[in-house]
Amino acid sequence: MPQLAADAGYRGPIACRAAGITYRQLDYWARTGLVEPSIRNATGSGTQRLYSFRDVLVLKVIKRLLATGVTLPQIRKAVSHLRERGVEDLAQITLMSDGSSVFECTSSDEVIDLVQNGQGVFGIAVGKVWREVEGDLAHLPTERLTDAESQPAIDGDDELSARRRRRRTG
Repeated sequence: MPQLAADAGYRGPIACRAAGITYRQLDYWARTGLVEPSIRNATGSGTQRLYSFRDVLVLKVIKRLLATGVTLPQIRKAVSHLRERGVEDLAQITLMSDGSSVFECTSSDEVIDLVQNGQGVFGIAVGKVWREVEGDLAHLPTERLTDAESQPAIDGDDELSARRRRRRTG
């Protein structure tokens, strides 16, 4: 399987395809702050969001949680906890749920304890989802930010002024 570039970004339709969600869901989740694109947010007409691998991974986890009946408020809490984790840590996590709450497990002992206490009805091994997303994205187009796009705007710049300045300098 080809290695994904660390600085690769994925446009909305590609992120949707890899995560198995609709563009309407993606747009709603971005507008409400559930999963915002970490590489580039849309800044106006004609600009497109760019999602990182991690963003797409979280989108697919959200899709799985929704499919099992977890409510959006509970998913927001789970996503908040996932954001606190490093990218490599995510592969070691299993999310367990009883349908109303979501629990983060980092060892098989924690999973067993939850199941024995009746709190874990189903689980999502984030590492498995990671491999699925990695496999899906390996065959889809990526995009990288240009140097001009990654430069911060000068105070007072609107979108058009920033574009003109970038054209003059590069």
